Amino acid sequence: MCMGEWTSTLDFPSVSPSVRDFLRGGPKKLLIHGRWVPSKSERTFSTLDPATGEPLATLYEADEADVDEAVRSARKALEGSWSRISPAERGRLLWKLADLIEENAEELCQLESLDTGKPVTETSVADIPLTVEQFRYFAGWATKLTGDVLPVSFPGSYLAYTRREPVGVVGAIVPWNFPLLIASWKLAPALACGNTVVLKPSEITPLTAIRLGELIQEAGFPPGVVNIVPGYGPRAGSALVRHPDVDKITFTGSNRVGKEIVRAAGDDFKRVTLELGGKSPNIVFPDADLDAVAGGVMMSIFFNQGEVCSAGSRMYVHRDVYEDVLEAVVEKAKTIRQGPGVDWMTQMGPLVSRQHMERVLGYIRRGLDEGAKLLTGGEKGEGQGYFVMPTVMEAKDEMTIAREEIFGPVLAVMPFEELSDVVKRANATRYGLAAGVWTRDLKKGIQVAHALRAGTVWVNGYNLMDPTSPWGGFKESGWGREKGKEALEHFTEVKSIWLNIQ
Repeated sequence: MCMGEWTSTLDFPSVSPSVRDFLRGGPKKLLIHGRWVPSKSERTFSTLDPATGEPLATLYEADEADVDEAVRSARKALEGSWSRISPAERGRLLWKLADLIEENAEELCQLESLDTGKPVTETSVADIPLTVEQFRYFAGWATKLTGDVLPVSFPGSYLAYTRREPVGVVGAIVPWNFPLLIASWKLAPALACGNTVVLKPSEITPLTAIRLGELIQEAGFPPGVVNIVPGYGPRAGSALVRHPDVDKITFTGSNRVGKEIVRAAGDDFKRVTLELGGKSPNIVFPDADLDAVAGGVMMSIFFNQGEVCSAGSRMYVHRDVYEDVLEAVVEKAKTIRQGPGVDWMTQMGPLVSRQHMERVLGYIRRGLDEGAKLLTGGEKGEGQGYFVMPTVMEAKDEMTIAREEIFGPVLAVMPFEELSDVVKRANATRYGLAAGVWTRDLKKGIQVAHALRAGTVWVNGYNLMDPTSPWGGFKESGWGREKGKEALEHFTEVKSIWLNIQ
């Protein structure tokens, strides 16, 4: 279900004056060493409103020269002002930034919605509140990064201990689906551990990163601690990965780019963490609460238009309840209201770009060509924007739509009969980011959760998030973990120190 045509989503009365003011004026600049500057080339690019295809704002485009300046700025801050700030003060700065994000939540919710297409109902309950909590959680860790005194047995008398030190200059490359939230997953632990950061937001959705930069300045972070260089991957992203003075890359995005980063970072042994794709299974047993299942499936595949690495895009349903679950899911999918994200009536917005819309529609066509049965959706939605209707298809494991990450609102549904069989099928993928299990039998839920090869398993829920819970995948879904105390391991180096005291 989709509302009519719009000439400009900025005409919606719900859009705040501060958002309109932010989008006005000349090109948005880069943040380098505490100053907003144009790119050296003065090239610009536009970010588009996916609900209409019309430009939202123009930005200066960073390239190799700008990245080099940003990295030099980060190195100067790392070895200068930032190194002299106490852990407690780092924590206070992170907490102050969280407060400022919370104070400007309405503006940030709307900017994120306009730039990505996602409903403001989602940005207001998920993206922005979780960003606030991420900074607050890691603000608390700034004063708790301790080492150990070691009970060494080497002959003699020694004081041996470890300490945690910052990795150094961190290059953070952020995707377009959760621009602000995933930026916080990288910035908060990096800064809490005493690193400095060069942040490259996606060229498709850079607006909240620019606004975040303004809030970072307002919070009082020293110049150069965070630098922001919006630009394209082949120029700005590649320059950041290959820069010899960057100590670590943290990347969220596609497997293809992740592999390129690993190869490039290997030249000088940069530390790398990667959060990559997923083809997550959602398994429904016959004893599940079927009313809860239908709502959970909506959250698993249609939240954020399905543009989620953990999207539950493969649903396995026990044969005994297969028809009932399928009917409930299809009926709910048919009622989803599509429209521009800033409209509070919208339940699912447009996809992020025309190119991505065509990619998703191409997967649907391929599914039909391979014999999948279309139950609902399958077409472009109404309006001039990049809308794809919520789509449910009966499929088989060997079909492309059941194997490859679509990153859109397309659900492949398949029946199963035996527990051992469905676990084997669920694990038969090169990905391993997340999974869902639906059953009233908690013993069975735990058994299946332990057997699934995935970084996060939800039992009787989906897409549940908290800053304390580590996030990352098995197999080709990535290296390392973000969020939780486990993230600290990736932003610190452990140094051993021996003192001869005999």
